Amino acid sequence: MGKPVVTLENQQDVYDYYLEHQQNRLTSKAAYAALSVRFRPRVSYADGAREAIEGLLAGGGSLIIAVNHLSDKDQYILAATAWRSPLRSIIGRTRVLAKDELFADPKQRRQIDMMGGIPVFRGKNHGMRAVADAGRRMMDISAERLARGDSLAIFPEGTCNLLDPAQVQRVNSGIGHIAARAIKLGAALALLPLGIRYGGAAGAVGSVGAASVYIGNPVREFPAKPMEIARLVQCGLQDVVDAAGRNLAIS
Repeated sequence: MGKPVVTLENQQDVYDYYLEHQQNRLTSKAAYAALSVRFRPRVSYADGAREAIEGLLAGGGSLIIAVNHLSDKDQYILAATAWRSPLRSIIGRTRVLAKDELFADPKQRRQIDMMGGIPVFRGKNHGMRAVADAGRRMMDISAERLARGDSLAIFPEGTCNLLDPAQVQRVNSGIGHIAARAIKLGAALALLPLGIRYGGAAGAVGSVGAASVYIGNPVREFPAKPMEIARLVQCGLQDVVDAAGRNLAIS
């Protein structure tokens, strides 16, 4: 099918398209490599995390990569980190949830599609009742892609943290619903928390060239209920954000 216009009114065609969309992996790898050279995040790991990620991916597992959200450059830091870590092996096979307005400009849409974007229609932009059906469809598509062997990157706070970069905002249940649905579909799933902190006064967002990234251990045991999974995500995110902040302070 042709590439549909990303609007809420067109959401059925949009999600039918992104259920099957596959970017060119060689192009994706080249772009991620270029972002790695440009941004050069300082990447560190929890004890044993690197080896655990390598083993999980070698065994065909899928990841939900949960990342805190501080800046409109976070997705580029995430891409650069993927190139500099064992996540390089899943470049081109990772979906990234991205707000629908990023798909409006044709040039930007090409970039988002290259990164594996799946549009998210947010209640803060369209109203909660208006986006309910689209939200359920987005979660179904995300779970299906995970069950097919893709991984998924999510900024589960839902919006940039402009108050306190050291304190993870509330994580809503959406990530829990996606994980629970994927597990029901048979996905060999693990949660990977990834924390970003930037240089600057009091840890505020400064130069994106001064990003500290900390990758936690993958978590393979999930609670049964989506809200419990969301709480697990929030606790895991806070741990890696704390560690990224400590590393930034001593660098």
